[in-house]
Amino acid sequence: MTTGRVEDLLRELAPQVLAVLVRRYGDFAAAEDAVQEALLAGHQHWVDGPPEHPFGWLVQTASRRFVDHRRSEASRRDREHRFQRGQPPAYDVVDRDDSLTLLFLSCHPALTPPSAIALTLRAVGGLTTAEIARAFLVPEPTMGQRISRAKQSIRAAGGRFEPLTGAEQEQRLPLVLHVLYLVFNEGYAATGGGDLHRVDLSAEAIRLGRMLHRGLPDDSEVASLLALMLLLDARRPARTDDAGRLVPLGEQDRTRWNHELIAEGGTLLDGAMGTGRVGEYRIQAAIAALHDRAERAEETDWPQIHALYGLLEVLTDNPVVTLNRAVALAMADGPSAGLALVDEVAERLPDHPRLLVVRAHLLEQDGDRESARRLFRRAADLATSRPERDRLLMLAARHDA
Repeated sequence: MTTGRVEDLLRELAPQVLAVLVRRYGDFAAAEDAVQEALLAGHQHWVDGPPEHPFGWLVQTASRRFVDHRRSEASRRDREHRFQRGQPPAYDVVDRDDSLTLLFLSCHPALTPPSAIALTLRAVGGLTTAEIARAFLVPEPTMGQRISRAKQSIRAAGGRFEPLTGAEQEQRLPLVLHVLYLVFNEGYAATGGGDLHRVDLSAEAIRLGRMLHRGLPDDSEVASLLALMLLLDARRPARTDDAGRLVPLGEQDRTRWNHELIAEGGTLLDGAMGTGRVGEYRIQAAIAALHDRAERAEETDWPQIHALYGLLEVLTDNPVVTLNRAVALAMADGPSAGLALVDEVAERLPDHPRLLVVRAHLLEQDGDRESARRLFRRAADLATSRPERDRLLMLAARHDA
């Protein structure tokens, strides 16, 4: 078994092992730490492949680590006898998958989105603190503190490891979807560093999205978010050239897109249509599908995309959505129409890099090359992603005298 397949297996088993320990010992924070140590041990010992019962091996290893930690705590010596009784079985027989319970617990309302993201990736995704820190370009101690505070916040808020009621699940589901969406976006278009993509993050968001969809197959927004992630991720092979430079959507070689993912995403979206409420992920997925189904950029249905952005704008009141609508309007009715809409939203996004880039592109299409050059350079100065900055500087250089 390759290293990649071992890592996939460890991440798949991580939430199930954590569920066993939390049910057995009742301490989410300590159990999560023990499972992380067991996963590290698995990375070290499974070089030649996993044991016959990998789930049982992880449960036993994590249980021993949990017991060892408890034994070392002088203030809890009175509990030692209870933990010393008997050896953990080779593996527990689990008649349910508690991964969804863990996902909803990790996205507790008491947490900020960054804390929920970190805890979700560690507890449910099985990533180490070091891996999460590298993905978000922060020092490992900083990420460790963030995860620790997240667990403390859940404990202080009375978070319970048990299936949520229907009302609780409905209340928390938007945050769960938002966390997965943020994880995917950071993987699909990294906000910092030298790489455009962080494939491990986008892949993990899709894996967790599939898990959530299996648990909630009739929820149209869950299906729509998974469809959106698949439809966007399908373009990843064509988003950079051989030198790693960013290739915009209209210039991409669409034969390099992953058409299996496009088909899967389209099927999910079609199944969600006409069911449940129309939410933001369904609209975004419909926009992504219109792009993906156009065999050539010139065949893109921009009027329909403009109409969908109008619906999304009403639903979210997000000025960035208005900017995206301005691009679609410019493609449908010309750059002057798009620029007028950019002017309307400019006060809500002063000096926002996205506004500068959109205005620059539309001015360039309208023939104002000098203004476009200045705006491209200003946007490049604000860019935190090197591929994005390089692309903007290249666009500005096209108009140098």
